[in-house]
Amino acid sequence: MSKKRNPKLSLQSGFHTLRRAAKWPIWADLTARLGLAFFLIAIVVLVHWIDRAGLKDSHDGQISFLDVVYFTMISVTTTGFGDIAPVSDRSRLIEAVIVTPIRIAVLFIFVGTAYQFAIKRTWDKWRMARIQAKLTDHYVVLGYGTSGAEAVRELIARGTDPSCIVVIDQARNRINAAEAAGCNVLEGDASNDDTLVDVRIAEAHSVLVSAGRDDTSILIVLTVRHLAPHVPISVVIRAQDNELLARQAGANNVINPVSFTGLLLAGSAQGAHVADYMADLAAVGGKVQLRERKVSAEEIGRSLDQLASGGRGLRIYRAGKPYGFWEPEVQKLEPGDMIVEVINCETCEAD
Repeated sequence: MSKKRNPKLSLQSGFHTLRRAAKWPIWADLTARLGLAFFLIAIVVLVHWIDRAGLKDSHDGQISFLDVVYFTMISVTTTGFGDIAPVSDRSRLIEAVIVTPIRIAVLFIFVGTAYQFAIKRTWDKWRMARIQAKLTDHYVVLGYGTSGAEAVRELIARGTDPSCIVVIDQARNRINAAEAAGCNVLEGDASNDDTLVDVRIAEAHSVLVSAGRDDTSILIVLTVRHLAPHVPISVVIRAQDNELLARQAGANNVINPVSFTGLLLAGSAQGAHVADYMADLAAVGGKVQLRERKVSAEEIGRSLDQLASGGRGLRIYRAGKPYGFWEPEVQKLEPGDMIVEVINCETCEAD
């Protein structure tokens, strides 16, 4: 897996709006900004017209309404040709106290609009294109709730570079938390084709789905499997009745936290240390770790109890079928076998 550090894949809400029902369309936002700017300019025109006696026109000595509009525009835009100027103390005070703050506000509106609708969008698109070009063999976590966040922490603890993890969620606070952990992030709908294409789902190492609701998770699995037929998918399903549906949708692994909790409880009832050992196997922080990997070239022809890693082989998967350590099929490992083994954490760190 690539360990190159990629910059954060972070699309601002205005550029890739997915979950903002109250968000204005671009044309409405632009109209509102310009409307506010011209409203402020109209206030300055009114102030200058009321105080036109304090202005002096060096051309003809008369201040008409057109002169007021002209003076307002060159004043707000800080052009200042000098042909019309405030001469009375009150006019100069008005320019300093009223017109100058409005001038600054109008400039901020125009500069901010130009940045938001031109510079920033161009920068975001260019930045995302560069990130997309580098995204390959990465982990995609769809949903950063309790399970998704814990999965990311465990991946990082097992040595995965956070820059090789992409998190998609609709909640801004969760996206911020994932970004703080060093992950690439995208605020959006994980069941949307365009969102998944943006993170190059077909090039992913594996996909972890934890949407919080079984129906949403299954829909996401269907979408991912449609876009990435060969990428392994693991999904969290809370209702046992939905586990078969998740597998039919294309999930390779279905994790039921309720069932796992039941296993731990049953294990603790049968022995004081069974539950501890099961939790130890599942987490990287314990003394041992459960790991799945492909058989190495030097292990081909050996038995499952002669692994080069020094781990304890428990099971192999051959052509999708599992074989336990007691079965004759594991006495001779073959190319393509997937090994499930228990290793100690020192071995894991060395790997």
